[in-house]
Amino acid sequence: MATPIEAKRPIIVIKKKGGHGGHHGGAWKVAYADFVTAMMALFIVLWLMNSSKQIQVAVGGYFKDPTGTSKKVGSNMVGSGENFTLTKDNMPKLKEELQMAVRQMANFDKLKNQIAMTVTSEGLRIELLETSSGTFFESGKTGLNEDGREVLVALAQELGKLPNHVSIEGHTDATPYAGNRDYGNWELSADRANSARRILQSSGLRSDQISQVRGYADQKLRVPGNPLEPSNRRISLIVQYIVKDDEEAPMPVPESKGDDRPETKAGETPAAKPDEKTEGNHERQH
Repeated sequence: MATPIEAKRPIIVIKKKGGHGGHHGGAWKVAYADFVTAMMALFIVLWLMNSSKQIQVAVGGYFKDPTGTSKKVGSNMVGSGENFTLTKDNMPKLKEELQMAVRQMANFDKLKNQIAMTVTSEGLRIELLETSSGTFFESGKTGLNEDGREVLVALAQELGKLPNHVSIEGHTDATPYAGNRDYGNWELSADRANSARRILQSSGLRSDQISQVRGYADQKLRVPGNPLEPSNRRISLIVQYIVKDDEEAPMPVPESKGDDRPETKAGETPAAKPDEKTEGNHERQH
């Protein structure tokens, strides 16, 4: 018979849970994190392989110098994800991109020898050259023809993505303007440069990108030995450098003269040396 003290003791029931063999630790979390990181790196590599050269340069520059290069190469301009700042370091990249854009034109085979790109102390000089058989302006007129418009539209769509300033030059040959007595090659060259500016701005170039519009008449001949050479009649676009903080601004120098001037045609063909002799029956065009 139980005593009164034993009768008051509570009954304790112990239940044992069966099943799993215990705690495994957090090692699986580390393995999973490594897997996710590897997949992210794979996706980034695949994205870079299919992105433009400007983006590849910007990303590569960041990893080379996270504190400086990324700010110099990249651009935070809204709506222009492929922008980059034109400096002396990435000049060949812009040149390649513009040449690729020009090659997409319907009349590229016809115009490839009339588009020249040259690296100068000011920046990238893009020239629309006239020939004896191919022109961008009617004789004595200021408006561009369809060929000239097509080239400028293609260039404007690419240059409009840049933060760099662009200057525009108009040039004529040495043939006197046979028209209004109060209107000559100075006015004609400046008006043609302004005509090019209007097309560029209506096709993608921002209004704040134009730094200068200049008319030189026949004072900066491309072929000084032959003042009547058709290629002296041209429109020049200069995409100007953006100077880094640790660089000095380049001093503008006169346009180089003669045959030693390095350039690349849009079709990657070497520039032919101009004929030093003036043709006897030269067509009087500007």
